Amino acid sequence: MKQALVIGGSNGIGLSIAMELQRQGYAVHVVDKERNSEPQIDCEQVNLLNTDFTFLQHYPDIDTLVITAGFGRIAPFEDLLDQEIQNSFQVNSIAVLRVLHHFFPRMKQQKPFQCAVMGSIAGLISSPLFATYGATKAALCNAIESLNIELEKAGTDNRILNVSPGSIKGTRFNGGDNDLSQTAALAKEIIRRMEQRETLWIPQYDEVFQRVLERYHKDPRQFGLESFDYKMASGRTSSKPQLKIGYLSGTFDLFHIGHLNLLRNAKQHCDYLVVGVHKDASHKGKKAFIPFEERMDIVRSIKFVDEVIPSEKEDCDVYLKGIVKYDYLFVGSDYKGSERFNRYEQIFADTDVKIIYFPYTTGTSSTQLRDALEESTTKE
Repeated sequence: MKQALVIGGSNGIGLSIAMELQRQGYAVHVVDKERNSEPQIDCEQVNLLNTDFTFLQHYPDIDTLVITAGFGRIAPFEDLLDQEIQNSFQVNSIAVLRVLHHFFPRMKQQKPFQCAVMGSIAGLISSPLFATYGATKAALCNAIESLNIELEKAGTDNRILNVSPGSIKGTRFNGGDNDLSQTAALAKEIIRRMEQRETLWIPQYDEVFQRVLERYHKDPRQFGLESFDYKMASGRTSSKPQLKIGYLSGTFDLFHIGHLNLLRNAKQHCDYLVVGVHKDASHKGKKAFIPFEERMDIVRSIKFVDEVIPSEKEDCDVYLKGIVKYDYLFVGSDYKGSERFNRYEQIFADTDVKIIYFPYTTGTSSTQLRDALEESTTKE
């Protein structure tokens, strides 16, 4: 049985491809930031903003790779947040190249290995108001073209299919809704062309994009001016940053693996993680061994953390005071049902904030370390 890995396969065209591959008899594995809605498809939750790509080692036997992960928003360049720019290149370009790099030795073998990657027509032309996204896809399109030459020179028939569409109906890209009935036909055609070892496919090429490309190559400047006016007139620009912000707080005294796992889990759910550090442990009737500023520095150095701030007395105050307008509030499951978090749930009931309760995990705890230190001090 063929083994397929679909990165970005929990919604939109990625989910359509995963379901179609399964219908065709493939054993399908999905990797995505979100769990997919199809329980019959194996899914591993991975945030491509993380720098740990060891998850790829979980798929040693795949012979089909499809990458559809990516995001962008149409907006004036100055309206993008610095973090959006960084995240766009990380997810749309760097992460994809790292995945291709991991599987490239297999692609160079004589054994069949199928691969398709979602590029974009924006990566083949100038795209004002979409410049950052276009730049990430241009890097990807250029890389795929170059890698296919390396594969040809290696003497293998394996190729990477660059699928470079315009907008795709039936996906959440640019604020749309998932509608698999609108993406099913496209998914089938992508799979067919991938299996034929094609290297570039632009959907609606004859109907639309051949003329678009001809206009662009004839006069790039004039094309860009017209593209700018078209996007502005169409109302497709967005003022909402594509950045899901998460927040959690803690004392982080005697930093240990439980703290690290908490931060790792939180970053899996968001694009930008802010951590509030308590100035002391008095709220728990305890004392902190490590000074506040040192604990701030320790947490700040963790790769999963994007920003560190002094915590407020109440986590909800961070949001209500406008310090951090987070989308997710993370906390351990032992707080679920408490008076405090029942109150938080009422406070956030009329907002888009989601409280995520992480299950308690056994292992090293601050209490254990604190008790051991106190016992050692007593003996001395």
